Amino acid sequence: MSEQPVNVGEFDYGASGLPVRTELSDTNRRTWQRLGKPGNWWTGAERIAIAAETRNARSCDLCVARKAALSPEAVQGGHAVVAELPDPSRDAVHKVVIDQSRLSREWVQRLAERGLSDGHYIELLGIVVAVVNIDTFHYALGLKLPDLPKPSAGDPTNYRPQGLVEDEAWVPMLARGKESSADADLFADLPHAPNVLRALSLVPDAVRCLRDLESAYYLAPVHAVDPTDNGGRAISRRQIEFLAARVSALNECFY
Repeated sequence: MSEQPVNVGEFDYGASGLPVRTELSDTNRRTWQRLGKPGNWWTGAERIAIAAETRNARSCDLCVARKAALSPEAVQGGHAVVAELPDPSRDAVHKVVIDQSRLSREWVQRLAERGLSDGHYIELLGIVVAVVNIDTFHYALGLKLPDLPKPSAGDPTNYRPQGLVEDEAWVPMLARGKESSADADLFADLPHAPNVLRALSLVPDAVRCLRDLESAYYLAPVHAVDPTDNGGRAISRRQIEFLAARVSALNECFY
């Protein structure tokens, strides 16, 4: 019989017996607190539904079959469902989780034609990224996945930042120097705004969440731009980048 994963509860990793940095505990807790609150385009309940579908996607038979197919759209059927979401939103969650290497501009445009706006899509993407990040950390350490938080009441803000431009990306992004004072914090400490952060800038809070996770799990962006800086980690920068490159290759990340 396989050993049951440890339940750490509220991101207190002391019971696991593993030397987990306090920074990781604090970041995971903040991320979970944000998860259930209303966002720019989704209610708290809808955000939790997206998180639940993120976890569910890995066991979706349709998605597994599509990933194995030469042409994913040739495989017809219905997704495994655990939460109430519009069909385009569920399709987006499952595709991003399972078959992200075959996303395309045309696919994003089709989602928009089916009613999923660019703002809804980017906020959804930020939720998926956060949940996959934290869940993968727990899987790797043999820990029980944390329960999803209870959603908070309230309406989305419908906030769309100033200074958006359409250039090389599939969705509008903030241009450095064109953001309003409300969003000046996104890139203020960086010599330039990297596209990996700009990609979510249609929803500024998604960038703030990503930066929080990046700083704890990898390096703060201000450290990442210096190839000699390891951010005080226990391994060298070369070792950090070797691991990052290997994980990217396994995940077919072409960034």
